[in-house]
Amino acid sequence: MDETGPAGPLPYEGVWRFTAPAVEASVPQARHAVRDLLARQGVPVSDDVAQGLLLIVSELVTNAVRHAAVLSPVLAVEVAVGPEWVRVSVEDSHPYRPTALETDHGRTGGRGLLLVREITREAGGACDVAHTASGGKVIWAALPLKHAPS
Repeated sequence: MDETGPAGPLPYEGVWRFTAPAVEASVPQARHAVRDLLARQGVPVSDDVAQGLLLIVSELVTNAVRHAAVLSPVLAVEVAVGPEWVRVSVEDSHPYRPTALETDHGRTGGRGLLLVREITREAGGACDVAHTASGGKVIWAALPLKHAPS
């Protein structure tokens, strides 16, 4: 099958981007915006992948709010959908490039990127952190629309 379909791009394909202030209230707003976008565009995402994707959005926006807001009062969330995958990314202006921390069972926080990596791995996707041309960073996760067989 042609990746773009017989009459061009599939109806749910595209890239959407929105910005939000780097404040706690943006976490549920970003999650709801992504959920509503997937529904509105008719993206054929499985329930498991959709739930994982929304958790990833929450974790990435939370990280930007907690760790980058001082240098980045605004963050950007991007959703890109292809014929077989969906990619979410969160961009901020802070130059610090985080790494997944080792699990410390005595801590109540600091496991967000570990969770993002685990959800992504279980779904058969990929995630990474990259520097932006403006000196900030973008953290992204791409998942297949259908859950990978275990």
